[in-house]
Amino acid sequence: MAKFFELIKADHNFEFVGRQRLFFGLSAFLIIATVAMLPINHYWRGAALNFSTELRGGTEMTVEFSKPAESGAIRDGMSAGGFHDTEVVPFKDDAHPNSYILRFGAVSAVNSDGATKLEQALREKVGAEVLRKFEFSEGGDKFYARFSKPITVDDMGGVLKAQGISYSTINTFGRIEDNQLEVVLVGLNLEVTKALNTKLGEGAVKAILSSDSVGAKAGKELRDNGITTVLAAILFIMLYILVRFDFRYGPGTVLALLHDAFIVVGAFAITYKEFSLTTVAAILTVIGYSMNDTIVVFDRIRENVTKYRDKRFDRIVNASINETLSRTILTAATVFFVTLAMNIWGTGTIREFAFAMNVGVIVGTYSSIFIAAPILIWLNERFFKPQGNTKPSRAS
Repeated sequence: MAKFFELIKADHNFEFVGRQRLFFGLSAFLIIATVAMLPINHYWRGAALNFSTELRGGTEMTVEFSKPAESGAIRDGMSAGGFHDTEVVPFKDDAHPNSYILRFGAVSAVNSDGATKLEQALREKVGAEVLRKFEFSEGGDKFYARFSKPITVDDMGGVLKAQGISYSTINTFGRIEDNQLEVVLVGLNLEVTKALNTKLGEGAVKAILSSDSVGAKAGKELRDNGITTVLAAILFIMLYILVRFDFRYGPGTVLALLHDAFIVVGAFAITYKEFSLTTVAAILTVIGYSMNDTIVVFDRIRENVTKYRDKRFDRIVNASINETLSRTILTAATVFFVTLAMNIWGTGTIREFAFAMNVGVIVGTYSSIFIAAPILIWLNERFFKPQGNTKPSRAS
């Protein structure tokens, strides 16, 4: 029978358990750095994490220009057009040169604040008691106004122009006696094109290659669902550990998984890479990988506890980690180098996914050895009868 390849020979005996304070200190430092970066980013960069459009709400638009343009000029043009805090990212595409990805908070030509101001202006124009109903949904390209008496299209148009709102048509809607008007707004693409052409010159915008919008409420819901999914995954993993092993093994696994997820988030906070739903998927993948790695170590510990009843529990844990070390390194290296290639040569969300996996594989392997195992030892000493020789060993 062919012998399984071992990167590290079986006669080694590295001391892991005896250095737990050092590694707990390292983990504490990383967690503190993460906690510190979140408020720093909030006040310095405007958001704790660089949430993608789908998570923060807003629009991501790819614009091709007819000639080279500077990011600063594009940002100034967008700001002058009312699209403040626009993020401008060069878009590399040989088929569409001089292209940029623009990310901004607006999802339609009129945002919720603009709609509130428009409603107030209408009430001042026709009378508060005359405007009976005003309907506008963020992200939509229409709004409806219902009055208690007829209002002319010119009156409505005058209010819109005074508010700086562009529209294509104003139509009567429903029955004549309803006195309801439908206003069709100018599309967001046209507003962006107008703002950029005003700043960069007529014809500066060659084409709008793509445009995707997500409302702020939908973005918040997606963020909340992502957090819930991660916590639910950890909860079910804890239940699985409790069924397969016993109480001692569960808390260490859960804390190790929380540790891994938090440090991956910290890596995105420090580098300020885009944090998207794909990143959430990567964190869930990291949690699964870390749990699998922890289970392998715990399985060997459980076997050795039965086999070596005369040994101290911490020495059994250290020996078990050494026995599975070759497998742990080979598995981690395989996943790491595959995702590293994706990180180097990938693009877009693939690169963010690979970056999260690169960080996650390292911290997942680390936490199985230096977080989950020491917590297991502590719980065993605290709640279970000591095993083997009770005198402290020199290594610990």
